[in-house]
Amino acid sequence: MSTVTGTPDRTSGTPAAPSDAPAADTARLLRWWPAAVLVVLIVAPYSALPLPGLLDGPVGSAGSLQLLATCLLFGALATGYDLLLGRTGLLSFGHALYFAAGSYATNTIMLEAGLPFAVSALVGVCFGIALALVLGSVSLRVTGIGFSMVTLAFAQAGSILVSRNPGGFTGGEEGRAAPAELLPSGLVGIEHTANLYWVALGYLVLTLAVVHWAVRSPTGRVWEGIKENERRVAVLGLRPYGFKLTAFVLAGALAALGGLVHLLLTGGSTPQTTTSDFTLSLLVMVVLGGSGTRWGPMVGGILYTWADHRLGDLAGSGAVADLPAVLRVPLSQPLFLLGVLFVAVVHLLPGGLARLPSRLGSALRAPRGATRAGAAARKENRHS
Repeated sequence: MSTVTGTPDRTSGTPAAPSDAPAADTARLLRWWPAAVLVVLIVAPYSALPLPGLLDGPVGSAGSLQLLATCLLFGALATGYDLLLGRTGLLSFGHALYFAAGSYATNTIMLEAGLPFAVSALVGVCFGIALALVLGSVSLRVTGIGFSMVTLAFAQAGSILVSRNPGGFTGGEEGRAAPAELLPSGLVGIEHTANLYWVALGYLVLTLAVVHWAVRSPTGRVWEGIKENERRVAVLGLRPYGFKLTAFVLAGALAALGGLVHLLLTGGSTPQTTTSDFTLSLLVMVVLGGSGTRWGPMVGGILYTWADHRLGDLAGSGAVADLPAVLRVPLSQPLFLLGVLFVAVVHLLPGGLARLPSRLGSALRAPRGATRAGAAARKENRHS
């Protein structure tokens, strides 16, 4: 009988590696990291921890919570958009339209009809869902680049409509402020920024849960088949059109709900949310984080939004203004800095930031594997 510290393998009779148990324990602990992150995010408004360079003030300050809430909002929005791009293979350039629909419809109903916020919000989200259903049923009649162009045309039409301000309902280029007297009192005012932060966090958790459930459902598996080979799905007797429309409407519903959260965060509806540039930003967020992954779009949305705000502050800072012109000119353009960041990530991390842990793990395992192989070779040479 051999004396080893590992537990014998009942199937092969060979002892298991002593490191297997700690590795399994580590893997089990890692499964709980989302819950740990969620707890940290929930208690963040109570923290006075300063994060120099990341935030202008303590974590629990109103300005920091406003920025964090915006990051969480766009992390959720990018996750919902990935239902189309990463899960079903649909490149839509009109996703901003449904986000804006949820915001503008809710705001207009409160302003024009004087209905309470809860009723207006319900009607506004339903309007966004109905709009996604109608426009999606038309857009999905074509595939490929044709689908992308049709969604872009609808989005451009919506943006023009908002800028023309028909009947004074949209406010044109100025947008429309939400009526503070009809909004929940706990969500109005700088003293209630923490409540708005928790609303954005709740929207993120809801979006992650819905997307995770949808992807793991039988419909989600059909979406995966459509992304890989739509013709093969049709040959199996399934109608890809209906499944794609389901993904389109679900993504539109999440976007409309996000527009409602954005209305609360900003206190009004802005025309910038109707432009195709807004959808292109979502596309960049998803690609940056990792399309088709569970956490990638969320990470990409949070990082892009944070960088957009912080790089804007950097571009207008005195430190940049004092630099020579050859450095001052590019560094004073936030879009240039974001573009460099995006190109660097795409070039260095194909598949997005979500692939970084696996790449680091592979890099760490490679030397360990080489060491084990060398030890085995030396042992074999000694026996021979």
